[in-house]
Amino acid sequence: MNAATPLSERHMALARRANQIRALTLEQVLVQGGGYLGQACSSAEILAVLLGSAMRLGPSRGPAEPEPFRSVPGAPDASPSGARYLGDRAPALDRFFLSPSHYAIALYAALIGDGRLDRRALLELNVDGSSLEMIGAEHSPGCELTTGSFGQALSQAAGIAWARRKAGDTGRTWVFLSDGEMQEGQTWEALQFLAFHRLDLVRVVVDVNGQQVDGRMEDVMRVEPLQDRFRAFGAAVVRVDGHDVAALEEAFATPTEGAPLVVLADTHPTTGIPRLLERSPRFHYIRVRDEADIAGLTADLDRLTTEARIA
Repeated sequence: MNAATPLSERHMALARRANQIRALTLEQVLVQGGGYLGQACSSAEILAVLLGSAMRLGPSRGPAEPEPFRSVPGAPDASPSGARYLGDRAPALDRFFLSPSHYAIALYAALIGDGRLDRRALLELNVDGSSLEMIGAEHSPGCELTTGSFGQALSQAAGIAWARRKAGDTGRTWVFLSDGEMQEGQTWEALQFLAFHRLDLVRVVVDVNGQQVDGRMEDVMRVEPLQDRFRAFGAAVVRVDGHDVAALEEAFATPTEGAPLVVLADTHPTTGIPRLLERSPRFHYIRVRDEADIAGLTADLDRLTTEARIA
């Protein structure tokens, strides 16, 4: 979308949702003394469009304020799957898998924006015994699986998508990845599987924010040009500005036949909070350092809250 093109009412609403994701995440970072704020800044528009427009989901079946964690899967009193916040696993509906589980706070905020989770639930974030884990697991709202070490979720989703096709499902399978996972060999093995089996109901969305835990991607292990690599592995590829809600919506609707779709969303981990540029080049985990830091970020929170029209 051209920068001069005016946003529609729907796109403006999605842009406000993105700022709500940033505001709710920043609010928790101030409460917790630190957190995965850069990931929320980079992925806010992606998650807002996925939850608010692109995915076909049923109504949430989870309580607005999640119950405490009980036990691991397989136990008699196991906690229910966090996938229930994304609706029923119906054949015609979509399913969503969050691969980088440290993006969980951004996902919780997106669920709040979509009316699937109550804002008060965030009071339990990272509290012992809560299902709102800082690193999302299979019982965390919006998470269907524990995705393990980086690079595993695409394999999990590929198997599920293959089984869904065998069952005759028409719903799509969405996988959210971070570009750091492109440094993992298993990601490419999974993509080969998707391409070989022509699983064209799979939608892979990559937050290309150029960062990983040890710093900038290009300094640790360069993975570009990603679009050429994904095409070489058999995927259909679209690359867009990951902070342009209209462009994201169009990219997510790209028709494919006989190949999985990969949407590369170019983003930056300081979008919406330019003050974070002072932390360059390390944006993986943002710690609130001192009173000046708190004051500055609190001012950013006030601004984002106004922009997102949060009551």
